[in-house]
This record gives sequence, C-alpha cells and structure tokens, in this order.
Amino acid sequence: MRGDIVSATPDNSHLRRPDTQTVHAGEPKHKPYGSLTTPIVQTSTYAFQDTADLVAHMRRKEQGLEPLRGEYGRYGNPTQEVVEGKLAELEGGARALAFSSGMAAIACTLLTFLSTGDHLILTADCYRKTRQFSLQFLSRLGISCTLVQPDDLDALRAAITPHTRMIFTETPTNPYLRCVDIPRVAEIAHAAGVITLIDATFATPCNLRPLSLGIDLVTHSCTKYLGGHNDLLAGVVIGSADHLARIKESNGMVGAIPDPQTMYLLLRGLKTLALRVQRQNENGHRIAEFLEQHPAVRQVWYPGLPSHPDYAVAQRLMQGFGGVVSFELNADLQGTSQFIDALEIPYMGPSLGGVESIVEQPALMSHFTLNEEERASIGIRGQLVRYAAGIEDPDDLIADLARALEREKPAPSRASSRRSGQSCRS
Repeated sequence: MRGDIVSATPDNSHLRRPDTQTVHAGEPKHKPYGSLTTPIVQTSTYAFQDTADLVAHMRRKEQGLEPLRGEYGRYGNPTQEVVEGKLAELEGGARALAFSSGMAAIACTLLTFLSTGDHLILTADCYRKTRQFSLQFLSRLGISCTLVQPDDLDALRAAITPHTRMIFTETPTNPYLRCVDIPRVAEIAHAAGVITLIDATFATPCNLRPLSLGIDLVTHSCTKYLGGHNDLLAGVVIGSADHLARIKESNGMVGAIPDPQTMYLLLRGLKTLALRVQRQNENGHRIAEFLEQHPAVRQVWYPGLPSHPDYAVAQRLMQGFGGVVSFELNADLQGTSQFIDALEIPYMGPSLGGVESIVEQPALMSHFTLNEEERASIGIRGQLVRYAAGIEDPDDLIADLARALEREKPAPSRASSRRSGQSCRS
C-alpha cells in the first residue's frame, strides 16, 4: 500500500535491542516531504491514476499478492502499516495487524480460526471480557470452550479433543499476575496440531516475546503499555504471514480498524516504550517489596517476588516483571476503599500501562455487578487492590502508599494470614 506515500521499509533486522527497535524498527529512513516523523495519511479512499493503474492493482489482489498502494480505508492505511511493521519487529513476528481495540483483535482472531463444532481451550485467568466472549458469544455459534487453570498442564493436555482448534492463554494474568509456562504450553499444543494465541499485554515485547518461545500468535491491547499515555484505544495481533493474511481478510469484512490519528499516537508512544517499561519494571518491583513488608498488607502478588506462585517460571522466561502489583489489605471492602481514597498520586480508574499510576479496587470496578459470593467464587475479594505503577519517582509513590496505609491496622500474624501459592482467578 505504501507506493509513493511511504517508501519501502528497510531491513532493520540487525537492530536487536528493544531500545533501538522501539525508535527505528518498521520505519523508513526517508519519509515523504523530508519529514522526520511518519505522516498521518488522513483518507478513507485512495484514487487511481488511470484505468491501467486500477487494473494492475486488481490483478495483484487476484493473484494473492500484497497491494502496492491503497484502495479503501477499511483495508489499511500507510500510517497504520508503519505501526504494524514496528510491532512485528518488536515481537519477532513476520507480520502484524492493528485493530480498533484489544478486544477487537481477540474477537476477530477467534472468529477467523474457529467454526461451528470447534473447541477452544482458555486458561481461567484470562481477561474477563475474553472469557465472556468465549463462553457466551462463541457458544451461540456452536463453538465450545473449556477453562483450565494456567499452571495445570496435565489438565490442559487432558482438555484437548479431536475438535480442539486453539489454546488461548494470557501472561501475566489480571489481576493475580499468574505466569504461564509458555514453552510447555506450545509443546503440548503443537503435538496436537492446535494453534496457540497468547495475550501478552501485561508483559510487553520488552519483558517477554512469546513467538520466540513457540507461540503462534500474540495479541496486545495497545491501549495499555504500547500506547503508554492513556490517550488511545487500539489492539494488535502478531504472528506468521499465513495466519495474519487470514485475519486481515476477516477484518476486511468486520471492519474493526484503527484510524490514522490513533496510529500516529501509537507510533509516537512506541518510541519510548523501552524507557517507560524499564522505569515501570523498577517501580513495580520496589512497590511490591515495600508492600510485602508492610503489616497492613495481607498478601502481595508480583511475579518478581519469591512469594509469587509462578516466580520460577517468571524468572526463567521474563526480562522484567512489569508495573502492575496486586495486593490484599487486612481490611474489609470499606476499609480498602478508604485506603484508595487516601492515595494522592495515582488516579482511580480501570486501565494500566500509561505514564500515570492508576489504582483500582476490582470488587467495585470491573466486578461491581457481581455480589460478594459471586466475586469470592472467582477470587475477587473486597480487600483486593490492583496498583498499576506509572513512571513517577518510586520514592514518591512509596511514600504516598505509606501515608495511605497508616490508616490500616496491622495484622495479628503475617504468617497465619499469608496464603502462598493459593489458586486465584480473575
């Protein structure tokens, strides 16, 4: 599609380090009009020079070749394609496809590879809306779904049937940050001829590259760390050229496309991804260590702590452990709300991954419509807090947490209250 709008992207495969890739990967050295930044191509329709130009374009499509220029905005945009090229290189994939949101990317991918009578395996800690789409929407199409625990590989192997077409997992998970043994999952799936898809939003390509560990497809909510500034909605799927060609064909009909302005914002955000994630890794780790030693905190979930049930897996597979820390207070739902209200730096909201810290009480945010018994059945208790660290000074964040925790009474015994290795589901 680039034609004379954006020149061909050079081979940046020698740019191995994330700090360099986030700035340069996927972008041509020389851009239109001598611009240093990739332009926003704000158009819904692409005009042909003459009939010969039109026929040549259509013949390429007929032969299954990638178009050299644009045709209609639903099929792609030059600004979008630059973003896709950068994300493909960051993840080590052959191709990427951007979407209007993370859920659009997941939904379109599942609908591309699953048909009536097929079976999907989903790890139980996947994002709540992913589970709802799989269990409720896909079931209406005659697609069955089985949930297995993320650390139970025997259950995963046993759940595979002759009709299983895909295994969908997530790592780290939300909100308990469970980490899947990705190479083992890939090995089990490939032995059965099953496609693997993983949501690696919490990890980012800076901390984890699932494709290099045997996974077929990786998806991100670009709204979070990849965009990084809480100002856009977008998603992406990355993998082989063959798999992405099928997904692109599906989305040409579905139309869950991002707009050029959003792609420009995402491209700008990606250039600082490595720097931001490095700071958020540091902030998350320091906050987790502080909270684990505080008498007002009952338990902390952070994969960089030895107390986390998946610490060994995270140490083996991840380069860093992210900025999200989940923890429970020695308080009830109301006391936990008072703690959150006492925090001065983080915003209260439902997202994560941006430069600003964000805190939420899942029982009153993402799971508000459930009663206490329903929340407890899926591991969401009133005293649970999810803290998504931004890039602020870690000493300021910890001091702010310390002031808010002054309101909480210390536990009578940390040893009796800590439940190491318990199974938790979001």
